[in-house]
Amino acid sequence: MREVDAVIARRLTSDVALINQIAGYIVHAGGKRMRPKLVLLFANALGYTQHERFELAAVVEFIHTATLLHDDVVDESSLRRGKQTANALFGNAASVLVGDFLYSRAFQMMVSANSLRVLEVLADATNVIAEGEVLQLMNMHDPDISVESYLRVIRFKTAKLFEASARLGAVLANSTPEIEDACAGYGRALGTAFQLIDDVLDYEGDTQALGKNIGDDLREGKPTLPLLIAMNRSSAEERDLIRHAIEQGEVARLADIVAIVRRTGALEATRDAARAEAALAQQCLNALPLNKWREALLEFAVQSIDRSF
Repeated sequence: MREVDAVIARRLTSDVALINQIAGYIVHAGGKRMRPKLVLLFANALGYTQHERFELAAVVEFIHTATLLHDDVVDESSLRRGKQTANALFGNAASVLVGDFLYSRAFQMMVSANSLRVLEVLADATNVIAEGEVLQLMNMHDPDISVESYLRVIRFKTAKLFEASARLGAVLANSTPEIEDACAGYGRALGTAFQLIDDVLDYEGDTQALGKNIGDDLREGKPTLPLLIAMNRSSAEERDLIRHAIEQGEVARLADIVAIVRRTGALEATRDAARAEAALAQQCLNALPLNKWREALLEFAVQSIDRSF
């Protein structure tokens, strides 16, 4: 990861001072670096140890960072990773444009990899992520969406870049299509589990640990799985309260809604769904050779659900 951070620092530079300021602010604001870690872990697990893995790990982090910049503008978020969001600090226009810079810089780096397969994987991923963003926008303030529609947004918006990151490790190692698909399956399941736990933490974490405001999803009118389950298990009066909150982005009665979500077992049910995805991710690793990198990936799946931030 030190090598990846060195690539990020080198590739982040621009002659435009504001780009350096905003991009540096968000890239160095912390974060788990899960996606670049997947590139490295799968490349190493499959025996690929050349420098190109650091470049592609940085590419997926740039794509992820670009999506964060755009997300925070769309969601009108004010806090991320315990700090002010870039849009709150520098304004929406600058954040969107610097997000565009990070996307285009990522594609410059992809081209330098001189691999059509790498380009195909990452171009497909960025397109699907954009579709996921639009799907989520369409679902905002809609308490009647199905669980399947909610999961589709997760697969597109969050899990797709996890999937692509894992697949890239296999692509670098010139793996068979079967191995490549197994790696991608791990990433897709891990990304889904990770987002499910994020949705749980929006109702049971605390602002300081999470680095974001509790209840942000509800405030933005996002009908996440804990809310959908709670509505299905609650009384008519409680269901109407949650429906109204989703429709209006209303958090005045957040404490009451959190109590309903907890009492109905919606958080534990969502955790169970995340555990099932993590187990699926671990099963995908059966296609990989036995080594310390595969063991690390097994542990990675556990850590994705056993966390409080």
